[in-house]
Amino acid sequence: MKPTGPEIRFVGLGRRFGETVAVEPLDLTIAGGSFVALVGASGSGKSTLLRSINRLDEAAGAIRSGSVSIGGIAVDDIPASELRRGIGYVFQSVGLFPHMTVGENIAIGRRIRGERMPENEIAGQLELVDLPADFAKRMPDALSGGQQQRVGVARALAERPQVLLLDEPFGALDPITRDALARRVRAIHDRLGLTTILVTHDMAEALLLADRVLVMDHGRIVADAAPRELAAGRAGPAAEALVAVPRNQARRLADLAR
Repeated sequence: MKPTGPEIRFVGLGRRFGETVAVEPLDLTIAGGSFVALVGASGSGKSTLLRSINRLDEAAGAIRSGSVSIGGIAVDDIPASELRRGIGYVFQSVGLFPHMTVGENIAIGRRIRGERMPENEIAGQLELVDLPADFAKRMPDALSGGQQQRVGVARALAERPQVLLLDEPFGALDPITRDALARRVRAIHDRLGLTTILVTHDMAEALLLADRVLVMDHGRIVADAAPRELAAGRAGPAAEALVAVPRNQARRLADLAR
């Protein structure tokens, strides 16, 4: 039977930094095993909401209210190091350790715990992201940006997490590489039965990858709909403004092809 990631629940979740409100108090449930996209302009609160799950907002000095739970367990009741071992986290800047090989980067979680990841497991993680096993011996600066981000995904999944958080992970990549890696991440989500949340400002990306799209604006969720509903313009004006961008681009491309 295919595994299914845990449900994630936010109850009265609010976050602010000093007098600046990043996330207005909200109640939200992410179904186990779903792929959800958080979309919005810069400063809309989507990354802060995402980081409340692995408590990185706490490390950034957020004033916190409400609660987050994963599989019915409050994240505040779990030691931060243990919590983060069970959550894969990928962000735009990749963050590979430049003085370590690709294999050492993938195995860093085990190394911190005084354990060793066998070479065949490292090879398996590389295969998961469509990279050959011999990449394990390469240094990060020998890789392209897309290859580095694939290693970042492999590292995030090395501890076999059930939850995957993606914070603008494809933003620095060229369009072809971005599309290929995004589709690979979706395939990995389906294969492993993860609960995945993707933060992106690209509505087209959200519509094509996610099962459910949440649109944020000034710390509030202003739309919550399936991609088909959003594409049909049935999710309200804030969502429609974002959908209009890829729709107009597609129309202009079609005009060029005539």
